[in-house]
Amino acid sequence: TVLLCQGQAVLPEKWKFQKGDNPEYASLSFDDSGWATIVPGTVWEQQGYNMYDGFAWYRVSFTIPASLKKEAKQYGGLEVHLGKIDDSDETFFNGVMIGATGKMPPKDVTAWDTQRSYTIPSDKVNWGGKNTLAVRVFDSGGNGGIYFSPIEITTKGIADFIVFTPAFKEEDRIIKGSPDIEIPVRVKNEFKKDIIGAITLKVVSDFGDEIATFKKDVKIKKGTEASFSFPVKNIAPGFYKVTARVQSTSASREILFNFGYEPEKIASPADPRPDFNEFWAAAKRELAQVDPQYKMVKKDSLCTPEHNVYLVEMRSLGNARIRGWLQVPVKPGKYPAIMQVPGYSSTIMPEYINYGDDIIGFGLNIRGHGNSKADVNPGFPGYILSGLENKETYIYRGAYMDCARGIDFLFSLPEVDTTRVGVEGGSQGGALTFATAALNNTRIAACAPQVPFLSDFQHYFKVASWPGNEFTTYVEQEHKQTWEQVFNTLSYFDIKNLAPMIKAPLLMSCGLRDDVCPNHINFAAYNNVHSPKAYFAYPEAGHGVPQAFYIE
Repeated sequence: TVLLCQGQAVLPEKWKFQKGDNPEYASLSFDDSGWATIVPGTVWEQQGYNMYDGFAWYRVSFTIPASLKKEAKQYGGLEVHLGKIDDSDETFFNGVMIGATGKMPPKDVTAWDTQRSYTIPSDKVNWGGKNTLAVRVFDSGGNGGIYFSPIEITTKGIADFIVFTPAFKEEDRIIKGSPDIEIPVRVKNEFKKDIIGAITLKVVSDFGDEIATFKKDVKIKKGTEASFSFPVKNIAPGFYKVTARVQSTSASREILFNFGYEPEKIASPADPRPDFNEFWAAAKRELAQVDPQYKMVKKDSLCTPEHNVYLVEMRSLGNARIRGWLQVPVKPGKYPAIMQVPGYSSTIMPEYINYGDDIIGFGLNIRGHGNSKADVNPGFPGYILSGLENKETYIYRGAYMDCARGIDFLFSLPEVDTTRVGVEGGSQGGALTFATAALNNTRIAACAPQVPFLSDFQHYFKVASWPGNEFTTYVEQEHKQTWEQVFNTLSYFDIKNLAPMIKAPLLMSCGLRDDVCPNHINFAAYNNVHSPKAYFAYPEAGHGVPQAFYIE
C-alpha cells in the first residue's frame, strides 16, 4: 500500500496493534511501545490473529511536514483514507474522534464494505511534530481489521480536482476477444495548475500474481482531459485487480478497479467423486422418510390487504425443525412462487419476501440460521466446519436437504403453480440456489444465484482469505484431518459439481470487487451449468449486487 501525503511519505508501513478495548488507547500520550506491529490493508487473520473476533486497536505516529500547512489550510485540512474496515470503526487523530463508520456493540452494525475517509482539521495537526492516528475496530465474525486500499493522508480538496477513472468501453469491464488487451484510464485536470508527473499502474491476477507494472510520464494542462492505455499481452481468462495512481508535486490520486477477461473460459472442471450421484440420491431418500409436519401460523400483525403472512415450521433431514416465512396474495388463485435462501449466518425476515402482488414469497432459514436454530445450531464462526469429519454428517448435507424440504412445502400448497417455482439467494444463498436447482432439477423453473459461495474450494482457499483460514486452523493447527480428507468431503458439496445437474434457466450476478466470494469461484460453478444461462457483472460492486440486478 502506498502511503503518501501529496508525494511525501508520512504513514509508516507498519502500525501498532493490540487486541481488546480500552478508551485510553485513543490518547495522544498513550505509550504503545509494547504493542505488536501489523500492516494495514490486510486482515489481521493473515497476520497472526487467526479466528480472532472482537475489539482491536491500531495506532500509528508520524510527522506531517510544515510545508503542507498553507495548502492544507487553504483547502480545508487533511483527509485520512483508511480503505475498508471489517466491521465497524471509530477513528481518532491526536486523541480527538474524527469519524466513525458502522456501529459498535451492543447494537453493532457492520460497514465492512464501506470506504473510510475522514477530515483532519488543519488546526488539529501538530505541523512538523508528532501526530498519532488511532483506530478502534470491532469485528463480529470472519475476517477483521483494516483490509483495503487506499490507506493514506492527502491534503483535503486537491485530489478532488483530479478526476481519475478507468475508461473501458465495456460497461461491465468484461473484455472478450484477443488476449492482447489495453487497460484504459482517463484523467481530467480540474486543478488550477498543470499536472506534471507520472501515472503508475499495477495489474494483479485474482490469485495475487503480479501480471504487469507500468509508469508513464504525463503532463495534463489545467482544465483539460487526457486518456492513456496500458498494453497487456497474452492475458489468461480470469479476473484482475488494478492499482493506478496519477501523481505530481501538486496533487495525487489513487484508484483501484477490477476487470475480467473471458470469464466463461475459466477452466475449473467438475470433479465429483464416483459415488457423488448416489450420495445425493441417498440423502433425498432419507429426507423422504421424514414426516414434514408442516405448520403454518398466520401473523395478523404482518398481514396487509394484499397479502397474508405466515410463520412456517417443518421437519427436515434428521427430524430437525426448520422455519421460515410465507407471503401469499389474498386474492384466490394459482401463483408462481419464489423461495429465498439465506446468506452465511444471516436471517431471512418477513419483509424480505415481498415479490409483488402476484407472486408467493417464501423465505427459508436453513438449520442454524435465524429462527431455525432449535435443533441444530453450530454457531458462527465454526458453522462451515461443523461435521466436516464425515460427508454424511457435514452441516451442508442437512442444509441442502433443508432447501429440498422447502421446495416440498411449496409444492404442497394449493395456491402454488408448481410449473413456476424459482429459487434465489446471495452468497451462501447463491450456493444454496445452485444446490436447490440441481437437487430438485425437475421442479425448479428458474434460479437466480448472486455472488455464490461454496465453489471450487481448492482455488477458493487461494483467492480469498476466508473461509480458507478456518480450514487452515482445522487442518494445520488442530490436525483434525488432512487436506486430502477435507477436499474429498467438500467435493460432495462444491456447487461446481452440482451445477451440471441444473436444468432450469439460470441468471447469476457478481461484483467485480468481491473479495469474499471472488469471481473466479462464481464462474467455476457457472461454467459447469449446461442449461440456458446468463450473468450480470457489476464493476463497482463487492460482495453484494445493486438493486439494478433485481430490476433488470
